[in-house]
Amino acid sequence: MSDQAPDFDAAFREKLAQLFAWRRDVRRFREEPVAPETLERLLAVADRAPSVGLSQPWRFVLVDAPAARAAIRASFEACNADALQGYDGDKAALYAGLKLQGLDEAPHQLAVFCDPDPDQGSGLGRRTMPETLDFSAVGAIQTLWLAARAEGIGLGWVSILDPEVLNGALDVPAEWRFIAYLCIGYPATVSDTPELETAGWETRSPVRDRILRR
Repeated sequence: MSDQAPDFDAAFREKLAQLFAWRRDVRRFREEPVAPETLERLLAVADRAPSVGLSQPWRFVLVDAPAARAAIRASFEACNADALQGYDGDKAALYAGLKLQGLDEAPHQLAVFCDPDPDQGSGLGRRTMPETLDFSAVGAIQTLWLAARAEGIGLGWVSILDPEVLNGALDVPAEWRFIAYLCIGYPATVSDTPELETAGWETRSPVRDRILRR
């Protein structure tokens, strides 16, 4: 531990800005696996994320078992088919053509859960907003995402899933809340433009549209 803050100079800040710009939701992966020690190190970095009350409520589940992966793939297919019914016309056709997961290609799959009542932290900061535990878990995911990209490793968040299926397929405590299912591996292609924008689904809007003053 040091009481001397590092000097994050202009060159570092420029690289950091590039990292933010090149962080993408990856859905196309190469088959080669990430070295076990690299994956473990990235999870250790994610574990340094801020958390309410220093509770570290995230729970990481590495999913390797073929049966578990198959159940999750089936859940995606069912949920995706249901989501398609919510669109009509050109939007439905566009949705049907989107690649929304990398479950078949990604060498590593990681489920992230939140312990809704961890002993660690002694409840500090979450009595009026217990959802800050979930927010903390998302902060760990974002930390993992950036750390992975800095090493040329891609991460894709698969959100079109049934949480109950995930909890059952992965045999985790019933009270844990499912937060995210992540595909991890080396990207087959790289771009600083979101794939949904390239496909014509949506375009990024300027930040001024989301800033209010009171």
